Amino acid sequence: MKDLTKPLSIHEIDFRIQSINKGKFATILAYKDARADMNRLDEVVGALNWKREHTRDNKNCIVSIYNPETKEWVSKEDTGTESNTEQAKGLASDSFKRACFNWGIGRELYDYPLIQIKLFDNEVSEYQGKFKPTWDLKLKEWKWISEFKDGKIVALACKDNNGKLRFNWGKFTK
Repeated sequence: MKDLTKPLSIHEIDFRIQSINKGKFATILAYKDARADMNRLDEVVGALNWKREHTRDNKNCIVSIYNPETKEWVSKEDTGTESNTEQAKGLASDSFKRACFNWGIGRELYDYPLIQIKLFDNEVSEYQGKFKPTWDLKLKEWKWISEFKDGKIVALACKDNNGKLRFNWGKFTK
């Protein structure tokens, strides 16, 4: 069960823009996809030893793990919020991911540093006083690396799709 709480691989983490300010700095969020939770549960407890149930019109999700010693299901529950696209699916996914946080999966994401990156002029445009990323900002192609010590993040960095270092936090020992 302790393996549920080991940090997710950087390849299991996704990054997206939360906002862009007038100085053209983007605030980037690190988050996990529901597939990372499913894979971790399958890997640690086995595909047949966990289940999820949604209640309250998908607002809540209960993730249960079978305890073979007591022959009982142990459950943890949390609630979610709708996404801007596919509201019902987003709500179910969010409540599932939050319930998995209660089991410790991806909990290290709460310790990630504030990620703010100065965007190049071609990566951002202004429309009606708001800043938006352009097609030149290829965040999905950026390469992220991380290092953990005792389950806590100690270093995080990324290079953009052109190999330029765009973010560097902490101190890498490797």
